[in-house]
Amino acid sequence: MPSLTISLNLTAGQVLAYYHGQAQVVQAIATTGQRVQFPANALRRVVTQDGVHGWFRIEFDANHKFVALVPVDGD
Repeated sequence: MPSLTISLNLTAGQVLAYYHGQAQVVQAIATTGQRVQFPANALRRVVTQDGVHGWFRIEFDANHKFVALVPVDGD
């Protein structure tokens, strides 16, 4: 399955904006330098009290459609 690795550092306030529907997608830059966007509702699985922070793998299907946002070890 195709994937890209990204780093996210979103405050709780920024994530709240997604919950309130002020944004439908999240945009990030992958470690490859590619710009990627994925549905904001994917943050729900990874949000903490402090927001969303860390490294994540974005998985896509063969048609480049979003499948999953998976936390990964950033070491």
